[in-house]
Amino acid sequence: MERSADNGLKRHRFWLLGVFFLLLLLSFGISLSCGAVQINLLQLLGAGRAAGIDEQILINIRLPRTLAALLVGANLSISGAILQAIMKNPLADPHIIGISSGAGLAGIFIMIVAPQYNYLITPAAFIGAMAAAVAIYLLAWKNGIRPLRIILAGVAVSSFIGAFISALLVLYSDRVHGALMWLVGGFAARSWPHVELILPYTVCGLILAMVGSRYLNILQLGDETARGLGMNVEKVRLFLTAIAALLAASSVAVAGLLGFVGLIMPHIARLLIGGDYRFLLPAAALLGSGVVIFSDTIARCAFAPLELPVGILMAALGAPFFLFLLRREL
Repeated sequence: MERSADNGLKRHRFWLLGVFFLLLLLSFGISLSCGAVQINLLQLLGAGRAAGIDEQILINIRLPRTLAALLVGANLSISGAILQAIMKNPLADPHIIGISSGAGLAGIFIMIVAPQYNYLITPAAFIGAMAAAVAIYLLAWKNGIRPLRIILAGVAVSSFIGAFISALLVLYSDRVHGALMWLVGGFAARSWPHVELILPYTVCGLILAMVGSRYLNILQLGDETARGLGMNVEKVRLFLTAIAALLAASSVAVAGLLGFVGLIMPHIARLLIGGDYRFLLPAAALLGSGVVIFSDTIARCAFAPLELPVGILMAALGAPFFLFLLRREL
């Protein structure tokens, strides 16, 4: 009877993953078809190819932008889910607790001070994100980790990093415009090089995250139980933090400081599919990709011909959700 119930739960979870995948495909198709120039979905799915200008818009503008949004949404969602598990904090998110700020400082430094080294933005952002994560973890550690200390340490580190970002913007005011758009977060002018930049990090991060899903499940039992099962808790936390930082840093390098995706999506996935990280991680990735693509489409089309950075829309959606979690958890 118990095995039958487990099999039924697995079928239900696989069914939900299929639904999330279909929703992702729907948002992907809407993103490709909607814009200043409307492209019929039948032209995308049919045997015939879109002709002339439509084909150029589709292949060179909308497709790479949509793929970049898909990969960034997946990366931030998985990063948020991992951080919430290893820091035992439902409010953890790469943006809120300062990891994205660390990546942002490194990225902005390259963009403003040494633009000739733009190809180093992703590794520099990873170093910045990892340094911020380690700093937050060390500041929050006192006979264990508590959710409130994580939030306070994250706010402190984020404010400290924000001061350096502001100083760079003031000292190099003639180069500020591109950096300001990057700070808001968005996918304007994202093209195939950006997809090529983030894709290896997404594939590597997703594989490593799925390998680490077993450890994430064990960590939910508590540190003492995990140690009793033979796990080196601190080494595992460091390994998983590196994965989360890598995913967040690659996203920051492509989309800028896009907030709240890593906070909202893991909670929605957990509510719908449960707390087993073998299913939670792919569910969060699918949901995050679909929501970011759909939000970017709205931001791109709602005020046409003007384009609203999707980071503004995500902040407007995410801030109320964060306040709701804050009141419920603390």
